[in-house]
Amino acid sequence: MTTMTDASVREFKMPDVGEGLTEAEILKWYVQPGDTVTDGQVVCEVETAKAAVELPIPYDGVVRELHFPEGTTVDVGTVIIAVDVAGGASVPVPAAPQESEPERPEAPAAEPEAPARQPVLVGYGVATSATRRRPRKAPETAAPEAARAVQPELNGRGGVPAAPRPLAKPPVRKLAKDLGVDLATVTPSGPDGVITREDVHAAVTATAPGPEAAAPLPAPAAPARVVTYDGARETRVPVKGVRKATAQAMVGSAFTAPHVTEFVTVDVTRTMKLVEELKQDKEMQGLRVSPLLLIAKALLVAVKRHPDINASWDEAAQEIVLKHYVNLGIAAATPRGLIVPNIKDAHLKTLPQLAQELSDLVSTAREGRTSPAAMQGGTVTITNVGVFGVDTGTPILNPGESAILAVGAIKLQPWVHKGKVKPRQVTTLALSFDHRLVDGELGSKVLADVAAVLEQPKRLITWA
Repeated sequence: MTTMTDASVREFKMPDVGEGLTEAEILKWYVQPGDTVTDGQVVCEVETAKAAVELPIPYDGVVRELHFPEGTTVDVGTVIIAVDVAGGASVPVPAAPQESEPERPEAPAAEPEAPARQPVLVGYGVATSATRRRPRKAPETAAPEAARAVQPELNGRGGVPAAPRPLAKPPVRKLAKDLGVDLATVTPSGPDGVITREDVHAAVTATAPGPEAAAPLPAPAAPARVVTYDGARETRVPVKGVRKATAQAMVGSAFTAPHVTEFVTVDVTRTMKLVEELKQDKEMQGLRVSPLLLIAKALLVAVKRHPDINASWDEAAQEIVLKHYVNLGIAAATPRGLIVPNIKDAHLKTLPQLAQELSDLVSTAREGRTSPAAMQGGTVTITNVGVFGVDTGTPILNPGESAILAVGAIKLQPWVHKGKVKPRQVTTLALSFDHRLVDGELGSKVLADVAAVLEQPKRLITWA
């Protein structure tokens, strides 16, 4: 990989596309070296632990170099593409490590200034400060008065005065945290005292025990597994991206929140008739009307009648956080795994608005274009397992939420109606809730209200 010395070359770095994520995988490049690009043009698609996102380039020019091939996982802040904004030639030189990228020399007075436009991309903010770091001041050059001022502030290592906060990029800080390395003990080698990945690894090597003190290594198990792997009859799929994040979230939820699940079987014949009537209503023309729409509305009515169900548990503060808004999550199965985007302020939507939001949410999820923001801040969730012909299930809570409603398949079944056994449209609902903040009474009332609305949809008017 190379970097360009031509001052007309602009380097685009992997942005934080998901509020705090440290890496993303490059799924597909839409441009190649030599292609002309314009400001705002999508140049690649990347996948984070939350979603697949398309990245636009903030420059006009000619692509000079793609720094990574498709399928590569890249740290946030790493240069991924270089664009010649003047279209001229440049001389490639060996690239420095990403974490220790040297500062560019200041341009001469006659050089044209960079474009004044400040692009705001997904996960980017508008930088208002200079990009150059100020040189770190060595502790021995500080004035005696300053030294005396900080003398009482000890860092717990033998009474040594607390030093300035070590300089390191977010991926390097994460690496140090994962390896258990205190950045204050690492000797920086980057420009202006920036700590690089190599510095962190060197610190680990320096503190590792010598050969004479090292414990005998256990026999490696991995080679044996590779030997027994039948490539003709088995396929191994790496767990990463959305699927990996979902797995981690579900494990965390299942073993953190004490789950309770309750069930109710309900006659939804009247609801199904209302669905057919709404499809013919001129106010709903052009909108996708389905049983899920009325189930979502029924849950919103139940939440309004029992607002304590709409809450979350703050473990750090030991508080229950009551939400005065409903961001309704809809679990969606996608080729990349299960995701749960949510409809913001769903409690304020009219039925046509809710139908439009549901349609947009589902189509966007199926296309793999759900943004990270759309999956954050949910309060309660619906998972429709009935579309797969499943009668019911015991859903796991979406992390940070207190309740999730599973909807089973709607089927014609024999049902006692007005004293006679008749074929009726019947489904089974299951409500899982966090028993730390939702007791059995509250959970039962919410589930019973949802069932009552679906049995008698006129309650959408009388209870709303």
